[in-house]
Amino acid sequence: MNVSLKWLSDHVDFSEYSMSELDDLLTFTGIEVEGIQSLPDHVVVAEVLSSEGHPDADKLSVCQVDDGSGTPRQIVCGAKNYQVGDKVALALPGCVLDGGDGKTFEIKEGKLRGVESLGMMCAAAEIGLTDDADGLLILSPDLKPGTPLSEVYPAVFELEITPNRPDCLSHLGVARELAALAGKPLRGSAHHGNSKTPAREAKSDEIQISTESCPYYTARVIRGVKVGESPSWLKEKLESIGLRPINNVVDITNYVLMEMGHPLHAFDMARLDGGIHVRAAAAGEEFLALDGETYALTAEDMVIADGSRAVAIGGVMGGDDSGVTEATTDILIESAYFVPSAIRRTARRLNLHSDSSYRFERGADPHQVNGASDLAVQWILELAGGTAESEIVTCGGVPAPPVSVELDNDYVRSVIGAEITNEEISSILKSLGMEEGSGEWKMPSYRLDLPRAVDLVEEVARVYGLDKVPANQKSWFSAASKADVSFDFASKIQSHLSSLGFFEARNLKLISEAQLADDVATSHRGMSPVRLKNPLNDEQDYLRPGIVPGLLATAGRNVRFGNPDLRLFEMGRVFTATPKGGEVEHEHLALLMTGAKAPRSWASGKVNGKPENVDIHDLRAVLEAFCPAGLNLVPVDDDRMLCACSIEIGSGKKSAKLGLAGIVSPARARELDLEAPVMVAEINLKKLAAATNADLTYAELPKFPGSSRDVAMVVPADLAAGEVAAFLEAHEEPLLQSVELFDVFQDPSGEKLPADKKSLAYSITYRSPDRTLEAAEVENAHLKLLDSLKSGLHVDFR
Repeated sequence: MNVSLKWLSDHVDFSEYSMSELDDLLTFTGIEVEGIQSLPDHVVVAEVLSSEGHPDADKLSVCQVDDGSGTPRQIVCGAKNYQVGDKVALALPGCVLDGGDGKTFEIKEGKLRGVESLGMMCAAAEIGLTDDADGLLILSPDLKPGTPLSEVYPAVFELEITPNRPDCLSHLGVARELAALAGKPLRGSAHHGNSKTPAREAKSDEIQISTESCPYYTARVIRGVKVGESPSWLKEKLESIGLRPINNVVDITNYVLMEMGHPLHAFDMARLDGGIHVRAAAAGEEFLALDGETYALTAEDMVIADGSRAVAIGGVMGGDDSGVTEATTDILIESAYFVPSAIRRTARRLNLHSDSSYRFERGADPHQVNGASDLAVQWILELAGGTAESEIVTCGGVPAPPVSVELDNDYVRSVIGAEITNEEISSILKSLGMEEGSGEWKMPSYRLDLPRAVDLVEEVARVYGLDKVPANQKSWFSAASKADVSFDFASKIQSHLSSLGFFEARNLKLISEAQLADDVATSHRGMSPVRLKNPLNDEQDYLRPGIVPGLLATAGRNVRFGNPDLRLFEMGRVFTATPKGGEVEHEHLALLMTGAKAPRSWASGKVNGKPENVDIHDLRAVLEAFCPAGLNLVPVDDDRMLCACSIEIGSGKKSAKLGLAGIVSPARARELDLEAPVMVAEINLKKLAAATNADLTYAELPKFPGSSRDVAMVVPADLAAGEVAAFLEAHEEPLLQSVELFDVFQDPSGEKLPADKKSLAYSITYRSPDRTLEAAEVENAHLKLLDSLKSGLHVDFR
């Protein structure tokens, strides 16, 4: 929101403050200053003394202007909207103007088509005043030539008002805040809640309300107005904050809006058919707005209608065929209160935002509805003439005022931690517009954000000055919570994965129905995905039941952009529905690996001239990095994967299932343009944390040497290596210490090994904890193991 320093000075005297001090003062009020606009130097008021045609250009004129120096200055100009005697903005040589796109240009003396020009007469847009570039900026005839234009249009503050402070969306509201902090008196009334105009209830043929979106609506009729150009002071005020003057009636409604923060609308009575009806729009009803666009409305939108059609979108924008023009003689001034959520919903759905909707959707003061109408009527009668009806016609009721808040001054001091006297507390709250009662404070109608005592304490601290509050203790010890422990655990995994060459991905928590086929997290738990009731679009209609679908989509995009070697991980929340209809949320970790096993270089390993790709064993190595006790990959049936394994920790009845890992089916990988095999895994973080934090059993290093034997066995090609490992682990041999698979061989051609067979080579270690084994003992234990394998798994040894 733009706020003019000159306009603010109508309410508070800031003559002793510098721009920097005002900037700080606004910041202390809690208002963010995004920027300060000021007009360029060397721009002055000039009077056009004469204007003649250019001797060598039909579209140019040669003017003599009075710039206050005592000597006429010659200017070549291309505009046509001025007359001799007009006061205009003149940029003198040396003035630097904005040329757009971050570029600037300097005004210099020169010649245009052979005629000397000693400056440039400017449009409002050229000096950054408004966006109006149609002709010269015509100034007030009362201005003296040579007056710096920065004195006519002082600095403008660009403010960012937080949503909880709609009372600051006006010059009066900002002035109230500054006056309280600066300890200065506020000129005039602090608000317009007291209307002097008698009110009467509307008849049924005058105003009707049939929607809950408008609790209170008023109308005031003025007849015999003369619509025309606004006076210079009004145009200057609007132009100073970037608004383009239109006519005296419309400009007054905009003035009231920016002065006190309450939107109004003026209707041409001759263009209305009967009384006013505030109603919900009909489904599919079309409306031509003042911006020239036609909008399709729904039953959730609210319109202001006459007897035959909608004439305004309530609280958002008026209609193109009911507005005030120069032919208007009778007007109806609308002043109303609309429910903020209704205005916000309509403005966002239509993508139609206006100064009115900006204020209504944040919460205009309902107790200033009549006062805003009074102020507008007062100025219209003064500037446009006419006769106003003696009563304001009302329909509905004003919402209840804010309740009083009890406040104990000792409580204020205890919370702030400073010895503020009762008199100081009372003075601060009164300066903010509050009225003191017996142990309680009555809130002004424009401060709906102060319903609790602690809110008043914050107001006292804000005005008193947080820099005056002594520091007693900078921090307090807080024991680690479950959330802290979970966060630390996740951070360790993130750091570990980063050290292993993984990159973290961040995807939306919404996925499409087509992506559900990529999910590997829900099927093994008997869960189902959660569909949104009102999806934003067809690509985001489900809450993600797992993270793998998002990682696969990310991998596909990376490969299409020339990055085929990927190590990705993501942590986040997933959502599933139970068989009974309840919703469950979990924190998951997902991994994805594809592409070359090692960075591509001349020294990296290659297979058939191509880099060696990652496989399921590389994925297992990464998973084992998080599990000090080791993990097992237990084969499971899953059509979505070429090889699917349940990730488990422990063994037997004590095993804990953490998630699923495997190789994405080649058909799905090709659909995503992924040429190399794709390894994925998804793990429940809570279960992983429980397994990782479980008590571990440590053993001292062996004191006696072990003895190893290698064995290569031929087994059916469909026999999983995990089944062999499980069989060996269950073998009852006290001397058997460890078994390690070090080679797998298959020959699809069948020349060296039948095509339906494969060779598994293991290194088997034997050791005794209390002595060095003799060769005979090792050989005897090894023969027993081979016999067990032959009888139990029917293997053949090579």
